[in-house]
Amino acid sequence: MENEYFAHPTAVIDEGCTIGKGVKIWHFSHIMSNCVIGDNCNIGQNVVVSPEVMLGRNVKVQNNVSIYTGVICEDDVFLGPSMVFTNVINPRSAVNRKHEYAKTRVKKGATIGANATIVCGNDIGEFAFIGAGAVVTKSVPAYALVVGNPSRQTGWMSEYGQKLKFDAMGIAVCPESKVRYMLREGVVTKIG
Repeated sequence: MENEYFAHPTAVIDEGCTIGKGVKIWHFSHIMSNCVIGDNCNIGQNVVVSPEVMLGRNVKVQNNVSIYTGVICEDDVFLGPSMVFTNVINPRSAVNRKHEYAKTRVKKGATIGANATIVCGNDIGEFAFIGAGAVVTKSVPAYALVVGNPSRQTGWMSEYGQKLKFDAMGIAVCPESKVRYMLREGVVTKIG
């Protein structure tokens, strides 16, 4: 049976992977054993996807990204160029800590900017936006905008990636989609 995905001839795909329809895997990327890659993902060039990583549908992985064991990306996640995940909190070359890999979940629709680092064990909320170069050292709430090293929250983002400006009633309207959001007790929800 012919593959229902495209892999550039220089890409390496180890045995035991499940790769969905419409996936594109570009130059010099390595998809390691037992990965699950959902339909319509795009894996840029020089990407490493370590064993047992799970990517949902329509995940965009830009060039030079490392996704290590323990990471799960839900649908519609964007991973910017050269961003990286870690999977051990205190790595040492001479100490084997494979049994200590921490889990990191990137929830639906989240964006992680170029050169950002996600320290293991910190989840990224739905539609959160991690700015370029940020170093994430704690979990990020849904719709939050975080920047800097260490990262700090500076605002809220819509599902279209537009900064939200909340009024005195805690209501904001996305300038692009016109969808309304509510901010209550530090939690943003979409209200239509």
